[in-house]
Amino acid sequence: MIKFIFISLSILVLYSCSDNSEKVTQLQNEVSELQKKVDDSYKPGFGEFMSNIQIHHAKLWFAGINQNWDLADFEINEIKESFDDLEKYQTKREETRMISMINIPLDSVNSAIQNKDLKSFKNYFVSLTKTCNACHLANHFEFNRIKIPETPPFSNQVFTKGNSK
Repeated sequence: MIKFIFISLSILVLYSCSDNSEKVTQLQNEVSELQKKVDDSYKPGFGEFMSNIQIHHAKLWFAGINQNWDLADFEINEIKESFDDLEKYQTKREETRMISMINIPLDSVNSAIQNKDLKSFKNYFVSLTKTCNACHLANHFEFNRIKIPETPPFSNQVFTKGNSK
């Protein structure tokens, strides 16, 4: 009887081990499939982030010079979010390692916005723009120069404060 129980338990253990082995293989396959889906999912490219930042850079300028501090605050935070996303999604790009050089100029512009100080805003915005170009130069993208915008990027947005039509 003990032999029978031992043989039965041995068969049960072997069966459950092979069953676990199959489950482990199945789970590994599922993990591999999920990893492939993650690897193949859409991730914005570096240039897409930079184009987005350029739009917000221009909108920030027009909000600031019109002393629409609420809009300027919104735009500076959009720029910060884009840089955060760059660091999150473009970790393999060499340029990403230099992004931190933009933090001090961004903080300075943000300070001018919070203080509603037009003169400081203009000065710090120039510094921000120069820092963008310094980063482009350091990363061999000197052909991509940024400047103070001359015309609003969108004709369908009001940059002055208030309920303008």
